[in-house]
Amino acid sequence: MTRTKTFAAIAATALCMPAFAMGQSAVQADTNEDGVLSIAEVQAVYPDMTEETFATADLNGDGVLEDAEVTAAQEAGLMPAS
Repeated sequence: MTRTKTFAAIAATALCMPAFAMGQSAVQADTNEDGVLSIAEVQAVYPDMTEETFATADLNGDGVLEDAEVTAAQEAGLMPAS
């Protein structure tokens, strides 16, 4: 029984990690809860975000924004802080 409880705790933690990793405003924008933001998710919250600005914020060029990229974009003034 202890193994089951341990596994359940680990699984629950793993499922919640994307929410903990991203800032609160990013978590709210992450509608599919995959831990990253697509351009559609960002534009739903920040309609003025252009594809060009999104591409600039997407530092690794993978087409989505991770927590570090969101933070960097906010610090650079590309996205509102909250």
